[in-house]
Amino acid sequence: MTRLIRFNKPFDVLPQFTDRGSADGPRRTLSDFIDVPGVYPAGRLDRDSEGLMLLTDDGRLQARISDPRHKMEKTYFVQVEGIPDEAALKALRDGVDLKDGRTRPAGARRIDTPPDLWPRTPPIRVRKSVPDCWIELTLREGRNRQVRRMTAAVCHPTLRLIRWRIGPWSLDGLALGTWGDLTPQIGPVGRRKPRH
Repeated sequence: MTRLIRFNKPFDVLPQFTDRGSADGPRRTLSDFIDVPGVYPAGRLDRDSEGLMLLTDDGRLQARISDPRHKMEKTYFVQVEGIPDEAALKALRDGVDLKDGRTRPAGARRIDTPPDLWPRTPPIRVRKSVPDCWIELTLREGRNRQVRRMTAAVCHPTLRLIRWRIGPWSLDGLALGTWGDLTPQIGPVGRRKPRH
């Protein structure tokens, strides 16, 4: 039977089970939190980002979740420097020009600080003279460090980045640094499976 788990990845944790070494010494990895043999990440989440990671023992499901060709939506809560106006949000929605081409249309809106948000360790750098706010950004593609590059392109650098949702799965009710089993809802070719 296919195993699918969700994990709430803390800041400064590598999105893999082993550390290939660093001059700064050992770094935390998935193996510091998850002791489940045979599961592998379905996609990545940068070391300096937090939130939802999915892991599975099914290679076809792993590809279905992580391959950008399937356009599985991913929703992020992004704390940005400054207060984006409607023009900046519209640019994010319409697509912005990055070095590797224009981004696909996305969902973008300003939101209140997400409820029940855990503190980040270390906290973000706060500048008293520069306000900040949260936006919700929903993408259907997965380029390297895309969210950070998109917010920088509209002059609102990312201060904190939390992936909240991947397709039908979210972090809802999952504490930081913990994991739990899920029922796969989407088959490897996109058919919905009944919940058990």
